[in-house]
Amino acid sequence: MAKPKKKRANKLLVALLLALFGAACGGALWLSGSLDGLEGWSFDLRAQNLANTELASPEIVLILLDQQSLDWAKEQNSWSWPWAREIYGVLADFCASGGAKSLAMDVVFTEPSGNGVADDSSFAEAVANAGNVVSALTLFRGTGGSVSWPISYAKRMPALENRESWFAGSGKNTARSSVSFNIPEYDIASAAFGNVIFDPDRDGVFRRVPPLCYFDGAFVPSLGLAAYLQASGITSVSYGDKKLTIGNRTIPVDAEGNAVLRFNGPSLTHKAYNAAEVLQSAAQRLSGETPKLDPAVFKDKYVFFGFTAAGLYDLRPSPMAKTYTGVEIHATFLDNLLGQNYITEIPKLWNLVILFALCFLASLMLVSVKKTWLQGILYAAYILLPVGLAFGLYSAGIWFLMMPSMLCVLVSLAGAGLYNYATEGRQKAFIKSAFKQYLSPLVIEQLIANPDKLNLGGERRMLTIFFSDLQGFTSLSEALTPEDLTSVLNEYLSAMTEIIHDEGGTVDKYEGDAIIAFWNAPLDVPDHGVRAVRAALRCQDKLAEMRPALATRTGKELYMRVGLNSGLAVVGNMGSKTRFDYTMLGDSVNLAARLEGVNKQFGTYTMISEHTLKELGDAFAMRELSRIAVVGKKIPVRVFEPMRHDEYEARRETLETFHKGLQAYYGNDFKTALDFFASIEKIDAPARNYLEKCRDLAQHPPANFDGVWVMTSK
Repeated sequence: MAKPKKKRANKLLVALLLALFGAACGGALWLSGSLDGLEGWSFDLRAQNLANTELASPEIVLILLDQQSLDWAKEQNSWSWPWAREIYGVLADFCASGGAKSLAMDVVFTEPSGNGVADDSSFAEAVANAGNVVSALTLFRGTGGSVSWPISYAKRMPALENRESWFAGSGKNTARSSVSFNIPEYDIASAAFGNVIFDPDRDGVFRRVPPLCYFDGAFVPSLGLAAYLQASGITSVSYGDKKLTIGNRTIPVDAEGNAVLRFNGPSLTHKAYNAAEVLQSAAQRLSGETPKLDPAVFKDKYVFFGFTAAGLYDLRPSPMAKTYTGVEIHATFLDNLLGQNYITEIPKLWNLVILFALCFLASLMLVSVKKTWLQGILYAAYILLPVGLAFGLYSAGIWFLMMPSMLCVLVSLAGAGLYNYATEGRQKAFIKSAFKQYLSPLVIEQLIANPDKLNLGGERRMLTIFFSDLQGFTSLSEALTPEDLTSVLNEYLSAMTEIIHDEGGTVDKYEGDAIIAFWNAPLDVPDHGVRAVRAALRCQDKLAEMRPALATRTGKELYMRVGLNSGLAVVGNMGSKTRFDYTMLGDSVNLAARLEGVNKQFGTYTMISEHTLKELGDAFAMRELSRIAVVGKKIPVRVFEPMRHDEYEARRETLETFHKGLQAYYGNDFKTALDFFASIEKIDAPARNYLEKCRDLAQHPPANFDGVWVMTSK
């Protein structure tokens, strides 16, 4: 009992060490940022394949200044670029007239209009009248703008509760050092402000947006959050437990203070109108015509306006595409807020714990499993497990580290494979070397997978033993050259051995043309008797198939005699320390060898003992041949000729006649036996042999006849 416990303890220790090593390798590369690019790519795969447009909020609408709008403006209205500011004022008025909750302008107006002060004034007046316009601010980490702002701006920013916790936690990286304002008229007229500058991940892809940035004593919301705050009238945000709370909604943030976005579809997932369509409808409305686009389509909607024309430079790489409009990233932020379906990152400590757990399970399973095919399945399963977890958890809104996990598991699996090779490779090599010549590859693989089934010291087992010999081999060997003889023997032995292996037998040895084999060792073969007899019959069929071709080469038809017996024998590796054979010893082995030779007395080619018969059930048809006493044994044994049931039916009349003659022979009625045997002597070899035996007994009746045929030679 102590040995299995020690083995289990060793495997646990090995799995623990391999898990620590794998987690350390993967964790180090992850923490250093070396895997960020691959992990980002895997995140994008999840985003693309698991995007669900049905989750996109119908409350969000886009107005896009696309290439079609630019072409329309130039061709129909002769507007040159940049457009006059009053045109944007028309957009703001149209959305407000339709009852839009807010209009977030993802456009900055840092310079006065080229069309003069009146243009800016007209624009600002329209924005002020709309009362729901969120203007864009650009916050920078370095210099590039103002380092402070007027009091009027700061007062219009949301308050943050628990700001100390924010600065001590996620918010410590959200500070900005300068800001770029719009023209004063526009900013003063705007209802709120939103930051439109945020950083991509290390691979240049935009997957995150900071909900809040801190500048000069105030907290500036992102454009999407600003639109929500303006529409809802909420003026205060609180922070705690790595999330921002806005009314009854929360925004999970990562260690850098960013919200990880869930993209619910490709570009234009949200309902979008081009700017030309809106402007045309606004002009029709002002002229008293029925507008092509009813402004009511914006009722109770969060409207985002932005540029999508390629030359206007607001295209950014996102998980959904290499070119994705910046305004749609802001819309996605608000979409996640409304649907409460942001992606949450697992904390670093928990990530490391998960990495270790995966590595430990993978290592433990692999070092505990011996079967090669099962090890292969485990390799594949544990390599794919991080993929399944990553996709499954993404659906639940969790960013699981797929690539670091795969790397950790791969390292642990590789270590486990090396451990298995180092600890079991020698044993496997020994088994293959020791058994490859007399076991089938399948049996060898079973032994390798279950080496405990092999007792190398020898053991007493119930076997079915097979002895075969070619009839007239001596004369054949004298007639052929050594080269031809070797070729014929190799072909014959290969064919017979293949059948024996196919039936699960073990080849003990070859002695010239003789084959010695057995069943039920080294592995258990419960139906060893059936398999051995079936192998013998299959070998006879195969030789019959080969006989014409072999006769052409040898000038002689080849026949094989087979003797089979079942019984206890000692089997194992026997010999010296440097050279040994896996073989068998015992009286049961000797009897099988004798039965092979006894075939000559009866003119048969396959003979089994009554001990083998007990193993067969009704698998084969039989005819009893005799009660014999082999050389060196006094106790007689009944012997039989096995055959398939269809063969028995084809020969039923002959076999039944033989049986009647045999019963008369056993009953000391040699004359009656003679009559039965004589009637079939021309078509049955055993009957011919009994005919001679009965004639002799009839002329010289024995005193105490017991029906036993005593063999006088081997």
